Amino acid sequence: MNILGIDHLEFYVGDARQTAYYLCTAFGFRICGQGGPQTGLAGQRSLLLQHGDIRIVLTSGLVADHPATLYVGRHGDGVAVIAFETDDAAGLYDYVVGRGAAALSAPTVHENGAGRVVEASVSGFGDVTHRLVERHGSRWEFLPGTIEMTVPEQSHADDLLQVIDHCAICVPAGEIAATSRYYQDVFGFAEIFEEYIEVGGQGMDSKVVQSPSRQVTFTLIEPDLSRRPGQIDDFLSWHAGAGVQHVAFRTNDIVTAVRTFAERGVGFLSTPGTYFDALEQRLGSVDLPIAELRQLGVLVDTDHYGELYQIFTQSMHVRRTLFLELIERHGALTFGSSNIKALYEAKERELAAPAEAVPAPAQDARPAGLAAA
Repeated sequence: MNILGIDHLEFYVGDARQTAYYLCTAFGFRICGQGGPQTGLAGQRSLLLQHGDIRIVLTSGLVADHPATLYVGRHGDGVAVIAFETDDAAGLYDYVVGRGAAALSAPTVHENGAGRVVEASVSGFGDVTHRLVERHGSRWEFLPGTIEMTVPEQSHADDLLQVIDHCAICVPAGEIAATSRYYQDVFGFAEIFEEYIEVGGQGMDSKVVQSPSRQVTFTLIEPDLSRRPGQIDDFLSWHAGAGVQHVAFRTNDIVTAVRTFAERGVGFLSTPGTYFDALEQRLGSVDLPIAELRQLGVLVDTDHYGELYQIFTQSMHVRRTLFLELIERHGALTFGSSNIKALYEAKERELAAPAEAVPAPAQDARPAGLAAA
């Protein structure tokens, strides 16, 4: 069994074109493929987006009983599939099913003259599933015969995002230990970090599980019901159960990324100046200028291995559930305790404020490929 990393995420959304427009104009994703009834995907439309090595599939149901339609009706827009890349999809499928995962779809081969892909699906948490993906030949071919690639493969040296650093998952109270154990027992992950977080009068437990390759990391979070209800309770209520609370994109230049995306209309959560006043005393000298971090609201912390810089975006969803994170690592392998608390304090301030109108992306031009999708 070898889980190499996150191959892609699939979001189930009410309007794939609208979501693609936002991700392309605000974050610089590019549409590079599409699928639908004309490519054998009955009852759905899908768009494939890419930025750096991050691939996201946006799927909207066209009929009432399609899984994407049902998912959006219950949860709103959100992550429905976290796909693992592996060097043996059939072997991994047999292994994890034997260890307790529910079998959802047996290994299937998709191929054309350029590439060959083997995929299978098993259960994850809540209504989120795991697709097991094995690739041969051209890595540009996403799913031959199902997703039609609409643009030629290109390199983009100026991409500001590189990979998916981690996914944060909210689970109902009392389920975090069992969820962590599931990924350890079934997928061979290790529990590498745990933290109890207090934000005002609320509390939450967190555990981090990671694949042996260190390329798949899940932060699991559950509310503490002995404290006052808070943002994790809100997520579980508004999302109607366990789900992905945020996806973290890793960048090599968080200062430029935040400035660029903010200019395009992305809202980032703010942090009080007192956080930065005490920063140098708490951490000493850090790699990035504190004045720039203060101006942008980027948090910095350390672990035993180095520094990490993080910031949350505001949620763009009407349910105020799923949001994104940018993270830059300077050697750090885990998560700094002070950052975790400060990030969730910022989220608490956002949720306490009246909901604001969503700004339109700053770029007026339609993203490449959207007209054809």
